[in-house]
Amino acid sequence: MAETALTENTVAEVMAELAELEDPKAREVNEKHGDDHGVNLGKLRALAKRLKTKQELAYRLWETGDTAARLLAILICRPKAFERDELDVMLREARAPKVHDWLVNYVVKKNPHSEDLRLAWSADPDPAVASAGWALTTERVAKKPEGLDLAGLLDVIEAEMTDAPDRLQWAMNHCLAQIGIEHAGYRARALDIGERLEVLKDYPTSPGCTSPFAPIWITEMVRRQGGE
Repeated sequence: MAETALTENTVAEVMAELAELEDPKAREVNEKHGDDHGVNLGKLRALAKRLKTKQELAYRLWETGDTAARLLAILICRPKAFERDELDVMLREARAPKVHDWLVNYVVKKNPHSEDLRLAWSADPDPAVASAGWALTTERVAKKPEGLDLAGLLDVIEAEMTDAPDRLQWAMNHCLAQIGIEHAGYRARALDIGERLEVLKDYPTSPGCTSPFAPIWITEMVRRQGGE
């Protein structure tokens, strides 16, 4: 009972601290990307470092539904502690893009159920959920490609990427680029698909950054790796 009370107090304290960190200018910038919070991410990480890993507190912060609280929850949780179905529910609740991305990259990728979720999510009719499946597939393309049907993935990308909603399209495009970068045998086809579909060809790219247009992305990364 004492632990519950302590957690209640801690949740209230942490929420109050997050409220103090709220910056209207940061919120204005974040909301342009669909993220409804105004906390500087550097300050959020500093708070997480001070709190250290606290799984129960992470659960409670997630339950608030607040975007900044959910980002903090992701930083202080134990990724391997979540059950498969918990992560499935959390992903479907994570509508803010930053929460979605962090949940996939910081939690799901480190969880023992990641492969099962990758397969389930990739086939999901919700494009936001499907994009998480593609993000996990891109991770496997780079780090553990054994058993993946790379040609089949390229078939799906070729057929569906042009008309996919933004977040799903972005995830498919990343997978396309990763196949071209990591797998020389599929590079020519990946480049060809990218050239023909022209997805993200005109995406504004800051000086010094690599364009997300797959042919440019693939060519640049292969060059940096000293490939051909």
